[in-house]
Amino acid sequence: MRQFLPGVLEHTRGTVWVADNASSDGSMEWLENTYPGVERLQLDRNYGFAEGYNKALARIDAEYFVLLNSDVEVKADWISPLVQYMDSHPDVAACQPKVKSWHEPEKFEYAGAAGGFIDALGYPYCRGRIFNEVERDAGQYDEAMPVFWATGAALMVRSRVWREVGGLDARFFAHMEEIDFCWRLRSRGYGVACVPSSVVYHVGGGTLPKENPRKTYLNFRNNLYMLYKNLPQEKLKPVMRLRFWLDMLASLQFLLTGKGGSCRAVWKAHSTFRKQKPLFAASRRENLSHTVVDPIPEQSCSSILWAYYVRGIKTYSRLIQASSR
Repeated sequence: MRQFLPGVLEHTRGTVWVADNASSDGSMEWLENTYPGVERLQLDRNYGFAEGYNKALARIDAEYFVLLNSDVEVKADWISPLVQYMDSHPDVAACQPKVKSWHEPEKFEYAGAAGGFIDALGYPYCRGRIFNEVERDAGQYDEAMPVFWATGAALMVRSRVWREVGGLDARFFAHMEEIDFCWRLRSRGYGVACVPSSVVYHVGGGTLPKENPRKTYLNFRNNLYMLYKNLPQEKLKPVMRLRFWLDMLASLQFLLTGKGGSCRAVWKAHSTFRKQKPLFAASRRENLSHTVVDPIPEQSCSSILWAYYVRGIKTYSRLIQASSR
């Protein structure tokens, strides 16, 4: 926060709020002493990414909310393209900028890149990133376009729609909560877009390193939550059955590559999902009852696993070329 907040304050119009999930590093004391005019919300405990934003945004009155991670660097005039796009596209409920890597500015950043999609089995990927293959930004994805999901690292959303669909699902705690949120938006007929004329730079991996078993657990568990909440009835059983076996294969791969913690995390994710599944039944019924778009155009009807590992398709542009043949 200390590194990137000055730029956010300099380059952002509107009120900037800083929400703190009960940190103990003195950052809120620093904020009060350095920027006493900045609005602050200090929570009593760590509510995670999802509920932390829910609690913060419940206090704010604005036409648009912008969720911005503390490890994101912004440049001059980053916010105007997002506002202009939302103003001129009233059917769009959320959008994101192009997200580039702060460490390697010539590349996209893993979490969001130039807009997100998911395949038929619920695996997420992006324009600019498929699994661990992150592309260099050569302007190949500079067109604003509809996407399935927009990254929570830098997400603009209409406050009215945020409240209408209930914000982020607090039960996710962190990871994939924005994909679940955008799935609810799209199924209800709202648009989600990427606006690459706005660019931000994301450090990424600040909360949990990529190989951390806790992150593996949250990603696998939350993906199951998301699928159960949002899949149409006719797809639920076949997709969940196939995902079980694919996840078990992933756990075996972790084991064989010496990542025992991540192997156990996958099994724990499935165990937790089985126990918690009844608690998501009401959310599933609500989501299906409000669904007006099915299928969702930005959800692939094929497998990104097959494309990546079998056909050797490593970039979004090649994926689109292959699907159009």
